[in-house]
Amino acid sequence: MWQRVAVLFALTPHVITREGCRVRLATISVGEQDVCVAILKNGKRLDIAKAARGISGSGADALRAGSMQGLIEGGDQAVAALGRLVADAEAGNHADALAPANAALLAPIPAPRKNVFCVGRNYAEHIAEGDRAQKQDVGVTRHPVFFSKPITSIVPPGGNILVFPDLSECIDYEVELAVVIGTAGRNIAKADAMNHVFGYTILNDISARDIQRRHGGQYFKGKGLDGSCPIGPWIETADAIADPHALSIGTRVNGEQRQDGTTADMIFDIPTLIASLSEGMTLEPGDIIATGTPSGVGYAMEPPRFLKDGDTVECRISGIGTLCNTVRAV
Repeated sequence: MWQRVAVLFALTPHVITREGCRVRLATISVGEQDVCVAILKNGKRLDIAKAARGISGSGADALRAGSMQGLIEGGDQAVAALGRLVADAEAGNHADALAPANAALLAPIPAPRKNVFCVGRNYAEHIAEGDRAQKQDVGVTRHPVFFSKPITSIVPPGGNILVFPDLSECIDYEVELAVVIGTAGRNIAKADAMNHVFGYTILNDISARDIQRRHGGQYFKGKGLDGSCPIGPWIETADAIADPHALSIGTRVNGEQRQDGTTADMIFDIPTLIASLSEGMTLEPGDIIATGTPSGVGYAMEPPRFLKDGDTVECRISGIGTLCNTVRAV
């Protein structure tokens, strides 16, 4: 039986601040045990929950809970406690809490409490290529376009993107920077929005274009199939990303560069998205917001080039890493 465990990857160089530590957070599977581990600079994995048994004070309980959701809900106090724990481990302590190093990654939050929030039409060149492909001229909207993907669509790093040949032969990719909410809020002001961000990860918004159009252009069905939401490989905490609007972002399919953009080209920036989405609706710790994709998607090519069984899709964002998945027909 596989268990879900929260994992922590320290950045190099590892930086401990008064507020906490700049880290990579992930979720892994380790046999039948539910283990929270930290990947230290030397590559060893520290069982966070086991190591936290010996500490007390604010945030310690969140570490002992052993889940990504619990850690995020623990807020600044949990992150600060985690920083102290990692510093101790990298100083040579907690040797009795080391964990296996070969466990498989899961999605950072394997089963979010809500659907994953997504943003459509947030890069001008992607809007333009889509309008050309569909022979329309919708252009830029005045407000962000929101939709969601169900938690049953989530795929771990290294997992399979599912395609259903009897249902759709128009499966497409979309690399996106995903924002993880850390602090709850409703009617969040743009000026305060970044204070609600816990961290960032990579999301591949897999889309069945024909199904999407079949339902009148309504996004949910065409983007909500099982296996259509790879996420990972980990979460970079917010203080590790100096400017989330200055990251290179791209996709390779079977080694061929398809998307190659920058988050600087977002039409609606992250504060605007958070402020708009939270109008009259509470955002909570662990909520995920995918922020849109740059140009280069398959359906806009001449001729269109959709994903097929056996394809390898690599989504890359600078400062975070690479999310790699394989396409499998079912």
